[in-house]
Amino acid sequence: MKFYNRENELLDLCKIKEKAFNDYSRLTVVTGRRRIGKTSLILKSCEGDPTVYLFVSRSNEVALCHNFYGIITRTFNTFVPKESSFARLFEFLMVYGQQHKFNLVIDEFQEFYNINPEVYSLMQDIWDRYRKSSKVNLIVSGSVYTLMHRIFMDAKEPLYGRVDNFIKLKPFASHVLKEVLADYKPHYTNEDLLALYTFTGGVPKYVELLVDNCDLSMPSMIDYMIRDSSPFLAEGNALLIQELGKKYGNYFSILTAIASGKTTSSEIMATFDNMSIGGLLKRLEEDYEIITKKRPILSKEGTQTVRYEISDHFLRFWFRYIFKYQDYIEANNFGDLQEVIKKDYPTYSGLVLESYFKDQMKESQRFRNIGSWWENKNNSNQNEIDIVGIYSKENKALIAEVKRQYKNFKPEQFSLKVEAIRTKLLYKYEIETRCLSMDDM
Repeated sequence: MKFYNRENELLDLCKIKEKAFNDYSRLTVVTGRRRIGKTSLILKSCEGDPTVYLFVSRSNEVALCHNFYGIITRTFNTFVPKESSFARLFEFLMVYGQQHKFNLVIDEFQEFYNINPEVYSLMQDIWDRYRKSSKVNLIVSGSVYTLMHRIFMDAKEPLYGRVDNFIKLKPFASHVLKEVLADYKPHYTNEDLLALYTFTGGVPKYVELLVDNCDLSMPSMIDYMIRDSSPFLAEGNALLIQELGKKYGNYFSILTAIASGKTTSSEIMATFDNMSIGGLLKRLEEDYEIITKKRPILSKEGTQTVRYEISDHFLRFWFRYIFKYQDYIEANNFGDLQEVIKKDYPTYSGLVLESYFKDQMKESQRFRNIGSWWENKNNSNQNEIDIVGIYSKENKALIAEVKRQYKNFKPEQFSLKVEAIRTKLLYKYEIETRCLSMDDM
């Protein structure tokens, strides 16, 4: 698959490279979840210039340095001292940068925590001594966001305050998915677009896998993802176990409950026999940014009317079907699991469609607040409204109901909901109403 999007990030990286080469060394951090395209973006920005690319695998420091020695020697075709310390290799590169301009890319930088945490303080000393006298464009990247944030944003850490540019990559927006489909399936349908959004969440590597291996229809995507040796089957584990640590089992249980529709703290607690899980929910939300706390739009911060949702669309899918139905996978019963997903797909994708339209509204940059609204009465959700958007420059609100098919829209019921929110919340706003269906994608 060709390189898509990332124009703004690429421009930022090229500008800071120019400053590093013409002025003095700069440090850029690129982070984001696995498969988001960090390495592709970085290497794209380095094209045409000498580049040393070092991947920090989970190894011992001596073996790592031996590998790096070979890479540096081949890149510069010059004498490189054989070192068993990464700090000494890094110092060599910074000294070399006093006479030569080059990009230095260190991928999975957070792995030094497992190899030798002292590397960070040693690098800080070297960077501070040579930064102004060298011309090295240093780019470090990592997919364990909590560690990367800690390394560079925690005031107690040695590399705090050394970053010139911090980039956190996000998934492809809907207009990029449309561009991909237009290139690889010119006569795609909105059902194809919704399926690609539902299964990948716009994560470039997942999009690439589907583009290269199936016809981009919903059934074909499911058949490719749910099969023997599929790269998708273990992806949730690969993404989260290192991030969440030894207690990942409890976190996985919470995420499975949320993916299955248990979105309030009381519903989630019930799956734990009412064990206290407030701390786990807080960490998933604030430290790991895996779940998001949702309140009715315009409600106060302290309101108890709260729901949780998994922020990452692929992880929603993975916990709802792949993790939940591990018994099918262990029994190599991929056909039945494919049928389970296909049967449930209309219901599940209808829920995802709401997120699709919210994302489109964010991309339009016309709204200052986008959310949903509901009331809790007698433990049942009353007057629930899928989407409420408050316009940025007008005293106006958009209220929308989302249906896969417009024929399922019930105008009379919707009107009652609109009057309820108008009376209780939006009495000062001009209100625009819509039903959004797949025809509006």
